[in-house]
Amino acid sequence: MQTVFDATLERLRSAREAFVPALWVREIGRVVRVSNGIAAVAGLPGVGFEERVAFPNGLFGIAFDLGAEEIGVVVLGDARDLAAGDPAARTGRVVDVPIGDGLLGRVVNALGEPVDDHGPLAGMGRAPIERPAPGIMQRAPVNQALQTGLKAIDALIPIGRGQRELILGDRQTGKTAIAVDTILNQRGQNVVCVYCAIGQRASSVARVLATLAEYGAMPGCIVMVTEGSEAPGVAYIAPYAATRIAEDFMDRGRDVLIVYDDLTQHARAYRALSLLLRRPPGREAFPGDIFYLHARLLERATHLDAGRGGGSLTALPIVETSAQDISAYIPTNLISITDGQIYLSPRLFELGVLPAIDIGLSVSRVGGAAQPAAYRSVASHLKLAYAQFEELESFARFGTRLDAASRRTIEHGRRIRACLGQPAGAPVALVEQIAVLLALVEGLFDEVALEAMAAAEGAVRDSVANLAPGVGARLALAEELAAADRAAILAQARQALAGHRAVSLAP
Repeated sequence: MQTVFDATLERLRSAREAFVPALWVREIGRVVRVSNGIAAVAGLPGVGFEERVAFPNGLFGIAFDLGAEEIGVVVLGDARDLAAGDPAARTGRVVDVPIGDGLLGRVVNALGEPVDDHGPLAGMGRAPIERPAPGIMQRAPVNQALQTGLKAIDALIPIGRGQRELILGDRQTGKTAIAVDTILNQRGQNVVCVYCAIGQRASSVARVLATLAEYGAMPGCIVMVTEGSEAPGVAYIAPYAATRIAEDFMDRGRDVLIVYDDLTQHARAYRALSLLLRRPPGREAFPGDIFYLHARLLERATHLDAGRGGGSLTALPIVETSAQDISAYIPTNLISITDGQIYLSPRLFELGVLPAIDIGLSVSRVGGAAQPAAYRSVASHLKLAYAQFEELESFARFGTRLDAASRRTIEHGRRIRACLGQPAGAPVALVEQIAVLLALVEGLFDEVALEAMAAAEGAVRDSVANLAPGVGARLALAEELAAADRAAILAQARQALAGHRAVSLAP
């Protein structure tokens, strides 16, 4: 027994003599005052911009305003748990989020913490939420379509992989529905989808999650959620964190779609933080750097060149307008940053035209360059025909007598509008779109009554199944629509429409 005691004592003596204390320097300041989502901290002279600052009880913040005597810290959590006199320590790192394939199918918050019931994230790397946008020489042209499954968008306002297309409109006009339908249409397309909800109601987020789960789209999606009741600092970092998660897939050569729903709430959160930090306000009380806030975010959406893997990040930012005012500060900023916009009209929504896209105010600056050639050959003249119809329809409201040609133009335009409409949650495949649009351009629907258009369109879409094998692949890859394929599609469409009631367009 004495031998064991002596041996243990010797080991302890040796361990004591070999111990070298590890010393490190830490800066620990104190909280001077706390307001709604903001803390003023003194005693951290070496802190860097946007460095994480640790507070008690696992609370963190971002160093935002660096003053000589004190710094302004944006609190990433409930500031009610913080009080004057609490310690605040530097961490020597910026805010980061987990990245990797383990995020697919998960719902996380702006800090990358899971908020679903699928357990913790394991084996994930981490990356800072901010990084510079790729340079011009690292980018490739946007020349491949991102099919939304919505005929009105794919035909008239095409979106390419790597493009930034703004969705704007008043409240409850279907902005989120368009974004969700686009996500649903990416099933089986090898496109990773990231949906970032910024300051949304819990019921709205739950509805989106239920839709994605119902249609089996969640395995290829990542959902980042910040609710309206959370601190403004959390809403501020959310789109940057979601973009960093999406960029990881893009860097590995994947095609990614990211939806920001919506950047109006993001701008309001940043305005609240800026006013609390006593920064000088500008137009509509927004700070002067609000343009840079969104520009540095959306510039990260791109199509990388082959040397960097050829991946792409397509952004669909959503912004809310008030009383149809698209010339307001935030909408005009985002219109100037993005590569086009899709405007949703409350007037069309009230008339039951869904999706309520105002074709005249919507544009894609990539245009037909991103459309498959066969699709472009069918849809190239559709926007002009629709614009002529809208002009004539407005003219006809004054009770003007129209000639037979004008009446035919109006009737044809009404069928274009009927064909471009579709319900939410029902994206249309590329081959079916080509069949419907080709029949429309050739005037096959002109003899169909308006009330029978939905059934007639469904019949044409069903007729695609009777086409010869391989036609669909040729339509997606061919440089132009072959005459044989065109004739085959029209023959099937005529056969499908044969049984529908005809109308007379005679004077």
